[in-house]
Amino acid sequence: MAKIFQIGAGLVGRTMAIDLAKNHELHLADFNYSLLQKIQSKCPSIKIKQLDATDKNQLQAFIKQADIVLLAVPGFLGFQALKCILEAEKNVVDISFSAEDSMALSSIAESKGVTAIVDAGVAPGIPNYLLGYHDSLMKIESFEYYVGGLPKHPKPPYNYKAPFSPIDVIEEYTRPARMMVNRILVEKPALSDIEIKAFKDAGNLEAFNTDGLRSILTTMPHIPNMKEKTLRFPGHANLMQSLHKSGKFDPDQIEATSKSLLKEWELSPGESEFTILDVIIKGENKSISYHLYDEYDKKNDMTSMSRSTGFTATATIELILNGYFKDNGIFPPELVGKKDGCTKFILDYLKDRDLSIELS
Repeated sequence: MAKIFQIGAGLVGRTMAIDLAKNHELHLADFNYSLLQKIQSKCPSIKIKQLDATDKNQLQAFIKQADIVLLAVPGFLGFQALKCILEAEKNVVDISFSAEDSMALSSIAESKGVTAIVDAGVAPGIPNYLLGYHDSLMKIESFEYYVGGLPKHPKPPYNYKAPFSPIDVIEEYTRPARMMVNRILVEKPALSDIEIKAFKDAGNLEAFNTDGLRSILTTMPHIPNMKEKTLRFPGHANLMQSLHKSGKFDPDQIEATSKSLLKEWELSPGESEFTILDVIIKGENKSISYHLYDEYDKKNDMTSMSRSTGFTATATIELILNGYFKDNGIFPPELVGKKDGCTKFILDYLKDRDLSIELS
């Protein structure tokens, strides 16, 4: 039994905390004490503490006894919090998805002799692990993935519900999408290149460019073609483009827009939703495809997005604790996935939690 200190008790944080507390001593911190109390009422063994993650002294005092830290704060807090954790000489798994380049902190992690695995969620996360595994076995010519979290019963005009803050979704819709095309780094507007894709378990969905490749662009530059697209119900992208063109996503209006969308996009308690992911890897005259589809877990009151993101992160915690990955520094999942046994460990862990990723 390890002492795991988790920072962040949101929707995904709740799922991760309950999962880890089954086998470990789990300490959970968040600025919102009422969230902590709700989680503790579900799982009394979890020890809770109110914490301001921007206060370096508070944060480092909280994790002093940790064997490993799980960081799950909003993206704008992630980079500095990760730096504090590394300076405290603690191993860490980070799913804050900060805008900054976490790899810039690798020298700190190396000098402190600690392991940090970042972007260990559903996507980025699962596709990265799979890419790393296959990159160790074959010459890859193209890599692409399609991912979305959507309501089971969409309602117009947006046909969308967000399991996290709308402002994070808007940021995804405004940041230029980077991809590799014939070995050249190309930027395209987010929400561009809309196409309809048919799925056996979700029907027709639209796919459009977003900036989800992140670290892969620098860790896998030898792969000539790489792209990532977000999945939504048809019509959503055009509506978002209209809001963008009208200035609703401009810096001086984005907060107000986010507040208005929160009412429209917030998942109702117990509302059915699903997460869908397709990963396609091609090379050496073969095509390898993976498919994940997961729905809201009514029995345990866990959204599919919190399950697919959270369990990938907790699997990564266990990966380190079980000694499968011991290298010091900052590592995105594609570099971890190259190591013998690591990707299989992650997939087996997810399968044990009824998150099966189909190979075709």
